[in-house]
Amino acid sequence: MNKGLTYALIAAITLAPWNATAVNSYGFGNLLPKPKFSQVRDLAESLLVKSLLEITQGKNQQALNTLDKLLLSTPNFKLANLVRGDLLMAQAQHLQAFGNAEDKSNEAVKDLQDEARVRIEHYLSKETTGKLPDLLLAPNEQQSHVIVVDTDKSRLYLYRNIHQQLSYVADYYITVGKNGVEKQSEGDKRTPIGVYFTGYKLTQPLADIYGEAAFPLNYPNEWDTAHGKKGSGIWLHGTPSNTYSRPPRASDGCVVLTNEDIKSLSPILQAGKIPVIIANNLKWLDEDTASNDNQALKEAVDSWLSDWKSQNTPKYLAHYSRDFSSNGINYQQWSDHKMSVQASKPNVEISLSGISMFAYPDTDKKLVVVDFMQDFKSPNLSNKMQKRQYWIQENNIWKIIYEGAA
Repeated sequence: MNKGLTYALIAAITLAPWNATAVNSYGFGNLLPKPKFSQVRDLAESLLVKSLLEITQGKNQQALNTLDKLLLSTPNFKLANLVRGDLLMAQAQHLQAFGNAEDKSNEAVKDLQDEARVRIEHYLSKETTGKLPDLLLAPNEQQSHVIVVDTDKSRLYLYRNIHQQLSYVADYYITVGKNGVEKQSEGDKRTPIGVYFTGYKLTQPLADIYGEAAFPLNYPNEWDTAHGKKGSGIWLHGTPSNTYSRPPRASDGCVVLTNEDIKSLSPILQAGKIPVIIANNLKWLDEDTASNDNQALKEAVDSWLSDWKSQNTPKYLAHYSRDFSSNGINYQQWSDHKMSVQASKPNVEISLSGISMFAYPDTDKKLVVVDFMQDFKSPNLSNKMQKRQYWIQENNIWKIIYEGAA
C-alpha cells in the first residue's frame, strides 16, 4: 500500500463517520490489505486494527464482534471502548464523527485519534520488517539486547544481540512526553533524544500511574549535562491499572508501555545497562547493509590506543577535539595534564575489552558513544575501570569530545 493510500485510510478512520460510503469515497475500498495478524505481536492491537479495517469495508457487525472479543481480555483499552461506542451510535444513526458516542473533551478525542492513527500506520506500513535502524549499533558481547525508540511513530523496537549481530525480536506501542521530545529542563514534559542505559528495576513502592514496573534511564547523560540539559527521573514504565494504553503524547517525559509489555521486557531490562537509543523519525536500512562508520571508528579507537601505549603525546592528543571536555576540564587543561604525566614516557600496559558503539541520533554532526573496560598498568598506577567516550566526526576525522568513567 502506498503512503497516500495509508494516510487516506487513517483520515477516513479517525475523521469520518463510521460507514463504508465515507471510506469508499476515498477510492480504496477494495484495495485494503487482508490483515496478517500472525505478524502482529500485540493481540489487542491486532484485534483493534482488524475491527477498524472491517469498519472501512462496511462490516460493522463483524467489527463489533471483534471489539467484543478484544474487550473481554482487555476491558480497559480506552480506544477500543470509544470505537465500540461509535459503532453502536452509528447503528442508531446518531453518530456525527469519531468520538461522538462518549461525553469526552475534544482533547481526549484527539488523543485517541492520534493513538488510532499511529497504530494503523504502523500496521499498514510494515517498513521495518527485516530491517535495522540507520544508526551505528555495535553492542558488546555482554549486552544481550538493544532497544531503539522511534518517538515520532510511538514505537519501541527490541533487538537480540547474537554474536554481535542484531536480530529483530519484537516491537511495542509506546507513549512519550506531552510536549514531545528534546528534553531541556525539569518539568518540561518532554522525552530526551539520545543514547541511554537502563538501571535496575525500582523496588520502592510507586504510584499507580507507573504501572507494573519502572526502570530508570541515565538521563541526563554526559552529553546532556555538557549541553546544559536539566531534569531527572526519565524511566521506562507501565500504565495505570485502569488503563490499557495511553495516547502517543501523554507522559511527563518517560517512555511508557502497556503493563503487559513492560512485564515481558522486565527479564531483559533487569540485567541492567541495556542500551536504549531514543530517536525521532527513524530511518531504516536493509539488514545486510554494512556501516562504514563502524569500521572507521574501530580503526580510530585502535589508533588512539596505540598512540597512548607508545606514550607519543602529540599523536595521542591529536585524537582529541579542541572542543573536548571531561568533568569540567577543557582541552588545554587535558593537554597540559597529559604532557606532564607522559613527559618521562613511562612503560605502560593498556588493554580494552567489551567495546560497544552506539550512534547518537538526531545530531547535526556524527556522534557515537563508545564504552569499554579499560585495564591500565604503569609503574605508579594499576586500575581497571568502565570508561565512556563520545567520538565526533570533524572534517571526516573521528575525534574524542568527551572521556570519563561510565
